[in-house]
Amino acid sequence: MADPVRVAFLGGLGEIGRNCAVIEQSGRLVVLDCGVFFPNVEMPGVDLVLPDFSMLRERAGDVDGIVLSHGHEDHVGAVAYLLREVRAPVYGSAFTLGIARNRLEEANLAAEAKLVVVADGERRRIGPFDVEFIPVTHSVPHGFATAFHTAQGVILHSGDFKLDLTPVDGRRTDLARIGELASTSGIRLLLSDSTNAEEPGFTGSESLVGESLRRIIDTRQGRRIIVACFASHVHRIQQLADAAVASGRRIALLGRSMLKNVALAREQGLLSIPDQAMVDIESVDRLDPGEVCILSTGSQGEPMSALSLMAGGESRWLTVGDGDVVVLSSHAIPGNEWAVAQVMDGLARRGAEVIHAAIAHVHESGHARQGELETLLSIAKPTSFVPVHGEYRHLLAHSRIAIAMGVPADSVLLCEDGDVVELGDEGIDFGPEVPSSYVFVDGISGDVGLGVLRDRRVLAEEGVVVAVVTVDRRSGELLGRPEVVSRGFLDEAGHEDLAAEARSVIEKALEVAAAEGRHDPDGLRRVIRRAIGRLVNEKTRRRPMIVPVVVEA
Repeated sequence: MADPVRVAFLGGLGEIGRNCAVIEQSGRLVVLDCGVFFPNVEMPGVDLVLPDFSMLRERAGDVDGIVLSHGHEDHVGAVAYLLREVRAPVYGSAFTLGIARNRLEEANLAAEAKLVVVADGERRRIGPFDVEFIPVTHSVPHGFATAFHTAQGVILHSGDFKLDLTPVDGRRTDLARIGELASTSGIRLLLSDSTNAEEPGFTGSESLVGESLRRIIDTRQGRRIIVACFASHVHRIQQLADAAVASGRRIALLGRSMLKNVALAREQGLLSIPDQAMVDIESVDRLDPGEVCILSTGSQGEPMSALSLMAGGESRWLTVGDGDVVVLSSHAIPGNEWAVAQVMDGLARRGAEVIHAAIAHVHESGHARQGELETLLSIAKPTSFVPVHGEYRHLLAHSRIAIAMGVPADSVLLCEDGDVVELGDEGIDFGPEVPSSYVFVDGISGDVGLGVLRDRRVLAEEGVVVAVVTVDRRSGELLGRPEVVSRGFLDEAGHEDLAAEARSVIEKALEVAAAEGRHDPDGLRRVIRRAIGRLVNEKTRRRPMIVPVVVEA
């Protein structure tokens, strides 16, 4: 009997982001991707959401390596946090590791990390696994599908991919190698990108976007062009640079990640822009508008991004106005739609012409649609299948596609974060679950916890009422009148009326407590909180945060 192989999903199943899986054989572990999830409006004050590393923390000595499929933040953004817990080499393409290194440098971990560059088609022994790196086309250079040759056969993870027959860099998804694996050793388990599983047809070629962007630039002579796109989308940036240079424009970069990623891509020969075509952002105001093309971050409406600051009139570099053309060369990530709409509205109010994907062909997805997913399934011919990378409805749609393509229904497992699947001699089934809760990062304080997040939501939605009382240390009797203040709860007139009633309610409650011999500060705080809570609920039917402060004298 061969050793069973387990795949544990720590994130990325049921959400767009936080992609992280762990593959286990003979007690040894390899981590596949380690990404972040960007917070939504239900997570006030949170900067990033990480996978739950509890399993890896407890078994840090069993981890033989971390494999990164490509350089997007939802796949590499949490590596620095994991390397604080686990010391293991990190494998990926040169560009992927270059992006990861930026994060490690910010965390002062770059000097300690062991980064291992792998090339297209290369195979590496990582712990008990023979790991093969297969080229795929995506919206970032040098993405990989990964084939894990295990005791239970080949586990193929598609990575984020599309089937672009005319990619900008000529690097196509290597379907021939996947077909060879299927016809020789066979593919025991396919884990495949589900992001566009609800979308029929095939994803368009990135090269078509370049043609559209060139037309936009060519037909707006004499006007300043500002384009916002993902800083990791080197192919998009190359096409924009080519179009700008052809129209006689100089290129300026705006946004820290844009500066870093363009420098990295040029250094590695992935991006070709003549030095004389580049100009510092500080110099653009000295050029005629028709001589300028600015490549900016902020296509997702991030609050402090370069584009958001422009929309709010707060950019230190640019003042957007009449005659400017702003192109959002992206789609809004699910959850970011409102923020992106606000940015577009702000730019339009300042007089800019705003061009976006709903009105022009300025973006194509990097993820496969139904036709491409069916093509991969027909070539891979997997024995079993687990859809990955997507919200639940995407996973469900992809599982139906797999069944329609001939994968036995009992070998298609619809998983979510925390699930574990086990491959054994008898087939595939679920194993014991692992921790997979959200880990919230706020600044440098680390995990702020669900309790803190819940308090922040209450403060944002209902406000706060603070009651300050001074009591005798020995008897617990009230000394002076209570002070009651509120913020974000009632207007001034309403507060004064309620505060007067609250003071009386607190005095009566403390009199009862003193008569009963209760005068410890914790007990008195509970008494005050209950008293104010009843009053507020009766008068307003609202539930603000109530903060009692007891001062002993």
